[in-house]
Amino acid sequence: MRKYLLAWFPMVLVAIINGLFREQFIANHVSELRAHQLSTASMILLFGGYVWLLFKIWMPATVSQTFQIGILWLVLTVIFEFLFGHYVAGHSWSKLLHDYNLLEGRVWILVLIWITIAPYVIYQWLK
Repeated sequence: MRKYLLAWFPMVLVAIINGLFREQFIANHVSELRAHQLSTASMILLFGGYVWLLFKIWMPATVSQTFQIGILWLVLTVIFEFLFGHYVAGHSWSKLLHDYNLLEGRVWILVLIWITIAPYVIYQWLK
């Protein structure tokens, strides 16, 4: 599992690049909400590609391990999002929680769901 823990760190870089792309290019052409939604979709695609490449190199041994990887990545992502977002980026807790409001079109939770299930889905696809 150590290698999958280490494999999470490039996901942070992918997320930062995706966010920069959203702010520099997408946000200039659409509303903030639409930019959020498009960025969420691109994040899901990027993470899927990353996991596919990763599993071509380090295929999990079992289905059970894919669930462990997904939970590990979910926990690390949520911890990072809230700790970095609040203490480093300076966002309020309410702003951080705002991206979870599906009723307002905020779809960030789909990224978290994908991070959790992607190891299993990609494992089954490559098997």
